Amino acid sequence: MKIVIPGGSGQVGRVLARAFVAHGHDVVVLSRSPRAGAWRTVRWDGVTAGAWVHEIDGADAVINLAGRSVNCRYSAANRLEILESRLRSTRVVGEAIADSARPPRVWLQASTATIYAHRYDAANDERAGEIGGHERGAPEAWRFSIDVARAWEDALHAAVVPSTRKVLMRSAITMSPDAGGPFDALLGLVRYGLGGATGDGRQFVSWVHHDDFTRAVRWLIDRDDIEGAVNIAAPEALPNAEFMRVLRDAWGAPLGLPARRWMLELGAALMRTETELVLKSRRVVPARLLDAGFHFRYSHWVDAARDLVASRAA
Repeated sequence: MKIVIPGGSGQVGRVLARAFVAHGHDVVVLSRSPRAGAWRTVRWDGVTAGAWVHEIDGADAVINLAGRSVNCRYSAANRLEILESRLRSTRVVGEAIADSARPPRVWLQASTATIYAHRYDAANDERAGEIGGHERGAPEAWRFSIDVARAWEDALHAAVVPSTRKVLMRSAITMSPDAGGPFDALLGLVRYGLGGATGDGRQFVSWVHHDDFTRAVRWLIDRDDIEGAVNIAAPEALPNAEFMRVLRDAWGAPLGLPARRWMLELGAALMRTETELVLKSRRVVPARLLDAGFHFRYSHWVDAARDLVASRAA
Protein backbone atom coordinates (compact mmCIF):
# COMPACT_ATOMS: atom_id res chain seq x y z
CA MET A 1 0.00 0.00 0.00
CA LYS A 2 0.92 3.61 -0.40
CA ILE A 3 0.19 5.54 2.80
CA VAL A 4 0.46 9.33 3.09
CA ILE A 5 0.83 10.80 6.58
CA PRO A 6 0.38 14.58 6.75
CA GLY A 7 1.99 15.89 9.93
CA GLY A 8 3.76 12.59 10.43
CA SER A 9 7.05 13.93 11.79
CA GLY A 10 5.94 13.79 15.44
CA GLN A 11 6.10 10.86 17.85
CA VAL A 12 2.89 9.16 16.70
CA GLY A 13 3.71 9.71 13.04
CA ARG A 14 7.13 8.14 13.47
CA VAL A 15 5.60 5.14 15.24
CA LEU A 16 3.19 4.61 12.35
CA ALA A 17 5.71 5.25 9.57
CA ARG A 18 8.23 2.88 11.13
CA ALA A 19 5.64 0.10 11.45
CA PHE A 20 4.29 0.45 7.92
CA VAL A 21 7.76 0.60 6.36
CA ALA A 22 8.74 -2.52 8.30
CA HIS A 23 5.84 -4.33 6.62
CA GLY A 24 6.94 -3.25 3.16
CA HIS A 25 4.55 -0.38 2.51
CA ASP A 26 5.36 2.86 0.68
CA VAL A 27 5.13 5.65 3.27
CA VAL A 28 5.18 9.36 2.49
CA VAL A 29 5.27 11.85 5.36
CA LEU A 30 4.19 15.43 4.66
CA SER A 31 6.24 17.78 6.82
CA ARG A 32 7.25 21.41 7.10
CA SER A 33 10.83 20.24 7.64
CA PRO A 34 11.58 17.28 5.34
CA ARG A 35 14.58 15.13 6.16
CA ALA A 36 16.08 11.92 4.85
CA GLY A 37 15.10 8.70 6.57
CA ALA A 38 13.62 5.25 6.17
CA TRP A 39 10.57 6.75 4.45
CA ARG A 40 10.04 9.55 1.97
CA THR A 41 9.31 13.02 3.31
CA VAL A 42 7.70 15.71 1.17
CA ARG A 43 7.43 19.39 2.07
CA TRP A 44 4.07 21.02 2.77
CA ASP A 45 2.88 23.96 4.85
CA GLY A 46 -0.37 22.46 6.11
CA VAL A 47 -2.35 25.32 4.62
CA THR A 48 -2.04 25.50 0.84
CA ALA A 49 -1.97 23.03 -2.03
CA GLY A 50 1.41 22.31 -3.56
CA ALA A 51 3.39 19.55 -5.21
CA TRP A 52 2.49 17.31 -2.26
CA VAL A 53 -1.07 16.86 -3.57
CA HIS A 54 0.31 14.46 -6.20
CA GLU A 55 1.19 12.08 -3.37
CA ILE A 56 -2.48 11.96 -2.32
CA ASP A 57 -3.65 11.10 -5.83
CA GLY A 58 -3.36 7.32 -6.13
CA ALA A 59 -2.58 6.66 -2.47
CA ASP A 60 -4.40 3.84 -0.69
CA ALA A 61 -4.78 5.65 2.62
CA VAL A 62 -4.24 9.08 4.16
CA ILE A 63 -3.59 9.38 7.91
CA ASN A 64 -3.76 13.05 8.86
CA LEU A 65 -1.97 13.84 12.12
CA ALA A 66 -1.23 17.51 11.46
CA GLY A 67 -1.65 20.06 14.23
CA ARG A 68 0.44 22.13 16.62
CA SER A 69 1.41 20.36 19.83
CA VAL A 70 -0.86 21.03 22.81
CA ASN A 71 2.12 20.67 25.16
CA CYS A 72 2.31 24.43 25.77
CA ARG A 73 0.68 27.21 27.76
CA TYR A 74 -2.78 28.06 26.48
CA SER A 75 -2.05 31.69 25.70
CA ALA A 76 -4.28 33.47 23.21
CA ALA A 77 -1.66 33.11 20.46
CA ASN A 78 -1.06 29.43 21.19
CA ARG A 79 -4.79 28.69 21.34
CA LEU A 80 -5.28 30.23 17.93
CA GLU A 81 -2.37 28.29 16.44
CA ILE A 82 -3.53 24.99 17.99
CA LEU A 83 -7.00 25.42 16.52
CA GLU A 84 -6.10 26.87 13.13
CA SER A 85 -3.31 24.37 12.46
CA ARG A 86 -5.84 21.54 12.81
CA LEU A 87 -8.65 23.12 10.85
CA ARG A 88 -6.53 24.39 7.96
CA SER A 89 -4.62 21.15 7.49
CA THR A 90 -7.82 19.10 7.58
CA ARG A 91 -9.46 21.35 5.01
CA VAL A 92 -6.52 21.29 2.60
CA VAL A 93 -6.20 17.51 2.88
CA GLY A 94 -9.91 17.22 2.12
CA GLU A 95 -9.51 19.47 -0.91
CA ALA A 96 -6.58 17.39 -2.17
CA ILE A 97 -8.60 14.19 -1.84
CA ALA A 98 -11.63 15.76 -3.54
CA ASP A 99 -9.49 16.90 -6.48
CA SER A 100 -7.74 13.54 -6.93
CA ALA A 101 -8.32 11.53 -10.09
CA ARG A 102 -7.72 8.40 -7.98
CA PRO A 103 -8.74 9.32 -4.43
CA PRO A 104 -7.60 7.17 -1.51
CA ARG A 105 -10.17 4.68 -0.31
CA VAL A 106 -9.82 5.74 3.32
CA TRP A 107 -8.94 8.91 5.24
CA LEU A 108 -8.05 8.40 8.87
CA GLN A 109 -8.17 11.69 10.72
CA ALA A 110 -6.52 12.29 14.08
CA SER A 111 -8.83 13.28 16.90
CA THR A 112 -8.40 12.76 20.63
CA ALA A 113 -9.90 10.93 23.59
CA THR A 114 -9.78 14.31 25.33
CA ILE A 115 -13.09 15.08 23.62
CA TYR A 116 -14.84 13.07 26.33
CA ALA A 117 -15.91 14.41 29.69
CA HIS A 118 -13.73 14.51 32.79
CA ARG A 119 -15.42 11.83 34.90
CA TYR A 120 -14.83 9.04 37.39
CA ASP A 121 -18.17 7.23 37.42
CA ALA A 122 -18.32 5.48 34.04
CA ALA A 123 -16.25 4.85 30.95
CA ASN A 124 -16.82 6.68 27.67
CA ASP A 125 -17.42 4.65 24.54
CA GLU A 126 -18.30 5.92 21.07
CA ARG A 127 -22.06 5.39 21.46
CA ALA A 128 -22.92 6.58 24.96
CA GLY A 129 -19.78 8.50 25.87
CA GLU A 130 -20.30 11.96 27.29
CA ILE A 131 -18.68 14.72 25.26
CA GLY A 132 -16.99 17.15 27.63
CA GLY A 133 -17.11 20.88 28.09
CA HIS A 134 -19.80 21.35 30.71
CA GLU A 135 -18.98 18.82 33.44
CA ARG A 136 -18.86 19.89 37.06
CA GLY A 137 -15.51 20.19 38.75
CA ALA A 138 -13.53 20.77 35.56
CA PRO A 139 -11.66 24.06 35.23
CA GLU A 140 -13.01 26.44 32.62
CA ALA A 141 -9.68 26.35 30.80
CA TRP A 142 -10.23 22.68 29.99
CA ARG A 143 -13.15 23.57 27.75
CA PHE A 144 -10.69 24.86 25.16
CA SER A 145 -9.43 21.35 24.40
CA ILE A 146 -13.00 20.11 23.95
CA ASP A 147 -13.83 22.99 21.62
CA VAL A 148 -10.74 22.24 19.53
CA ALA A 149 -11.54 18.53 19.31
CA ARG A 150 -15.12 19.18 18.25
CA ALA A 151 -14.11 21.74 15.63
CA TRP A 152 -11.43 19.36 14.36
CA GLU A 153 -13.98 16.57 13.90
CA ASP A 154 -16.47 18.98 12.30
CA ALA A 155 -13.82 19.90 9.73
CA LEU A 156 -13.58 16.25 8.69
CA HIS A 157 -17.36 15.89 8.50
CA ALA A 158 -17.54 18.99 6.28
CA ALA A 159 -15.13 17.56 3.70
CA VAL A 160 -16.96 16.30 0.61
CA VAL A 161 -15.06 13.18 -0.50
CA PRO A 162 -17.71 10.71 -1.68
CA SER A 163 -15.23 8.07 -2.84
CA THR A 164 -13.22 8.05 0.40
CA ARG A 165 -14.28 6.50 3.69
CA LYS A 166 -13.64 8.76 6.70
CA VAL A 167 -12.56 7.54 10.15
CA LEU A 168 -12.03 9.70 13.23
CA MET A 169 -9.31 8.29 15.49
CA ARG A 170 -10.16 9.32 19.06
CA SER A 171 -6.81 8.14 20.36
CA ALA A 172 -5.59 7.81 23.90
CA ILE A 173 -1.95 8.45 24.81
CA THR A 174 0.26 6.28 22.62
CA MET A 175 2.94 4.64 24.74
CA SER A 176 6.18 3.81 22.93
CA PRO A 177 9.78 3.54 24.17
CA ASP A 178 10.91 6.39 21.91
CA ALA A 179 12.90 9.23 23.46
CA GLY A 180 10.84 12.35 24.01
CA GLY A 181 7.46 10.62 24.07
CA PRO A 182 4.92 10.38 26.92
CA PHE A 183 6.27 7.08 28.22
CA ASP A 184 9.79 8.48 28.24
CA ALA A 185 8.60 11.41 30.37
CA LEU A 186 6.73 9.15 32.82
CA LEU A 187 9.64 6.75 33.14
CA GLY A 188 11.94 9.69 33.78
CA LEU A 189 9.85 10.61 36.81
CA VAL A 190 10.00 7.04 38.10
CA ARG A 191 13.76 6.81 37.61
CA TYR A 192 14.33 9.94 39.70
CA GLY A 193 11.98 8.90 42.50
CA LEU A 194 9.15 11.23 41.47
CA GLY A 195 6.76 8.64 40.04
CA GLY A 196 4.05 8.82 42.66
CA ALA A 197 0.41 9.78 42.28
CA THR A 198 -0.35 12.99 40.40
CA GLY A 199 -2.83 15.28 42.12
CA ASP A 200 -5.24 13.11 44.11
CA GLY A 201 -4.42 10.14 41.88
CA ARG A 202 -8.09 9.39 41.17
CA GLN A 203 -8.12 10.60 37.57
CA PHE A 204 -8.27 7.79 35.03
CA VAL A 205 -5.48 7.33 32.52
CA SER A 206 -6.37 5.96 29.10
CA TRP A 207 -3.45 4.68 27.06
CA VAL A 208 -2.58 2.38 24.17
CA HIS A 209 0.60 0.40 23.50
CA HIS A 210 2.28 1.50 20.28
CA ASP A 211 2.03 -2.00 18.78
CA ASP A 212 -1.73 -2.08 19.33
CA PHE A 213 -2.06 1.45 18.00
CA THR A 214 -0.35 0.63 14.71
CA ARG A 215 -2.27 -2.65 14.41
CA ALA A 216 -5.57 -0.83 15.03
CA VAL A 217 -4.76 1.75 12.36
CA ARG A 218 -3.92 -0.98 9.83
CA TRP A 219 -7.12 -2.84 10.84
CA LEU A 220 -9.19 0.32 10.28
CA ILE A 221 -7.62 0.78 6.86
CA ASP A 222 -8.65 -2.74 5.89
CA ARG A 223 -12.18 -2.67 7.35
CA ASP A 224 -14.33 -1.07 4.66
CA ASP A 225 -17.41 -1.36 6.90
CA ILE A 226 -16.18 0.99 9.64
CA GLU A 227 -16.35 4.77 9.49
CA GLY A 228 -16.92 7.65 11.89
CA ALA A 229 -15.52 7.93 15.41
CA VAL A 230 -13.42 5.07 16.78
CA ASN A 231 -11.75 5.06 20.20
CA ILE A 232 -8.18 3.78 19.95
CA ALA A 233 -7.37 2.98 23.55
CA ALA A 234 -6.55 -0.13 25.54
CA PRO A 235 -9.61 -1.68 27.20
CA GLU A 236 -8.17 -1.05 30.67
CA ALA A 237 -8.11 2.55 31.86
CA LEU A 238 -7.00 2.85 35.46
CA PRO A 239 -6.61 5.55 38.10
CA ASN A 240 -3.41 7.56 37.99
CA ALA A 241 -2.16 6.30 41.37
CA GLU A 242 -2.49 2.68 40.23
CA PHE A 243 -1.09 3.49 36.80
CA MET A 244 2.06 4.95 38.34
CA ARG A 245 2.40 2.11 40.88
CA VAL A 246 2.39 -0.44 38.05
CA LEU A 247 5.04 1.54 36.19
CA ARG A 248 7.21 1.77 39.31
CA ASP A 249 6.91 -2.00 39.79
CA ALA A 250 7.88 -2.62 36.16
CA TRP A 251 11.00 -0.48 36.59
CA GLY A 252 11.79 -1.83 40.05
CA ALA A 253 11.37 1.45 41.92
CA PRO A 254 10.04 0.85 45.44
CA LEU A 255 8.84 4.40 46.05
CA GLY A 256 7.68 7.44 44.15
CA LEU A 257 7.07 10.88 45.58
CA PRO A 258 3.58 12.21 44.80
CA ALA A 259 3.00 15.52 43.04
CA ARG A 260 0.28 17.61 44.67
CA ARG A 261 -1.87 19.90 42.60
CA TRP A 262 -0.08 23.08 43.66
CA MET A 263 3.23 21.50 42.68
CA LEU A 264 1.82 20.63 39.27
CA GLU A 265 0.54 24.16 38.73
CA LEU A 266 3.95 25.58 39.58
CA GLY A 267 5.78 23.02 37.48
CA ALA A 268 3.46 23.52 34.51
CA ALA A 269 4.05 27.25 34.60
CA LEU A 270 7.81 26.76 34.69
CA MET A 271 7.72 24.16 31.90
CA ARG A 272 5.33 26.24 29.78
CA THR A 273 2.61 23.58 29.66
CA GLU A 274 -0.83 22.89 31.20
CA THR A 275 -1.89 20.67 34.11
CA GLU A 276 -4.88 19.42 32.10
CA LEU A 277 -2.55 16.97 30.38
CA VAL A 278 -2.09 15.06 33.65
CA LEU A 279 -5.09 15.98 35.81
CA LYS A 280 -8.02 15.39 33.47
CA SER A 281 -9.71 12.03 34.01
CA ARG A 282 -9.78 10.24 30.65
CA ARG A 283 -11.75 7.01 31.03
CA VAL A 284 -12.17 5.69 27.50
CA VAL A 285 -13.03 2.22 26.19
CA PRO A 286 -12.65 0.99 22.58
CA ALA A 287 -16.16 -0.42 22.18
CA ARG A 288 -16.26 -0.34 18.39
CA LEU A 289 -12.90 -2.07 18.01
CA LEU A 290 -13.84 -4.79 20.51
CA ASP A 291 -17.33 -5.32 19.11
CA ALA A 292 -15.92 -5.72 15.59
CA GLY A 293 -13.41 -8.34 16.73
CA PHE A 294 -10.14 -6.43 17.10
CA HIS A 295 -7.76 -8.19 19.49
CA PHE A 296 -5.47 -6.17 21.74
CA ARG A 297 -2.10 -7.71 22.50
CA TYR A 298 -1.73 -5.35 25.46
CA SER A 299 -5.10 -5.01 27.15
CA HIS A 300 -3.62 -4.52 30.63
CA TRP A 301 -1.17 -1.85 31.71
CA VAL A 302 0.94 -4.27 33.72
CA ASP A 303 1.83 -6.19 30.55
CA ALA A 304 2.35 -3.05 28.48
CA ALA A 305 4.51 -1.40 31.14
CA ARG A 306 6.76 -4.45 31.42
CA ASP A 307 7.20 -4.63 27.65
CA LEU A 308 7.97 -0.93 27.35
CA VAL A 309 10.47 -1.02 30.20
CA ALA A 310 12.16 -4.07 28.66
CA SER A 311 12.37 -2.22 25.32
CA ARG A 312 14.06 0.73 27.00
CA ALA A 313 16.50 -1.52 28.84
CA ALA A 314 17.42 -3.51 25.73
